[in-house]
Amino acid sequence: MLSPGGESRRVLRACLERRVQPLVGQALLSEYEDVLGRESLFKDCALDAQERTDLLDALLSVSEWVKIYLSWRPNLPDEGDNHLVELAVAGAADRIVAYNHRHLSRAELRFSGLRIVSPARLLEELG
Repeated sequence: MLSPGGESRRVLRACLERRVQPLVGQALLSEYEDVLGRESLFKDCALDAQERTDLLDALLSVSEWVKIYLSWRPNLPDEGDNHLVELAVAGAADRIVAYNHRHLSRAELRFSGLRIVSPARLLEELG
């Protein structure tokens, strides 16, 4: 939302075009809503608060809701990131797309077939 030509924007577009299947669970939804509520982050954003909410709603409409029944606790350096691995495992994802590769790849508990990729890498894979 903040960078007109950025990789994150292109990944979001790929999700909305259904070229990528995003997963969402309660913890991630709460995080999205929390971030969107921080007006200071969006002072230079072209979208107003209602448009940002509408964009989140559009993303949710193409996302698969995943209920997490088992907490794996992969013991990431940032405890607040553990839910991302749990969501990916519960949703049988093959990758987590994130800029903080360094933190997410340092899990003590690893899952074969689950990769951490940057937005740029995902875009390369999509062609």
